[in-house]
Amino acid sequence: MMKKMDSYGLKLCQFQAQIFQESIEEAECSSMIFIRRFMLSDLAKRMDKEGFLFLAVDVKDALTEIEVEYGPSAYGKEKFGNEEIYWTGYIYRYWAYITGLSSKQIYKIVKPDELRELYFPYHSLDPEQAIERIKEAKGMTEEDQIKKGVEILRRVRARRAGDGNK
Repeated sequence: MMKKMDSYGLKLCQFQAQIFQESIEEAECSSMIFIRRFMLSDLAKRMDKEGFLFLAVDVKDALTEIEVEYGPSAYGKEKFGNEEIYWTGYIYRYWAYITGLSSKQIYKIVKPDELRELYFPYHSLDPEQAIERIKEAKGMTEEDQIKKGVEILRRVRARRAGDGNK
């Protein structure tokens, strides 16, 4: 079930995108490592819940919280570009907000290197359109789910019919 994007959700998307963007300068680790840490963090879990924006957290506090949770790391050196990482942070939060999936669930669906590859073809699309295209490519649309359900039902029925003949 899709939730409509609203002004609260847009602020969350912008805030997460700013955290990701600031990580380029502030985090010693690569962008891939930072994004993984963020998406699996306690901070992301709190952002997944209603009311987050009413907490007193700014971008610097968020970056500090991630480092405190996981410890400092200089692992990896490759950094995303400013626009790529901003868009990545924005899309991840947008997806979580409209679907109600957790950051961790979305991270399992699409990794940051995949989103980075999709930045140029998808960054000018409406975020919902970009997410729908990603879901289509991964066979996650409602139509795909219905097809999978029908296939499972047919296998179950065929198995039952085979069991009845014994």
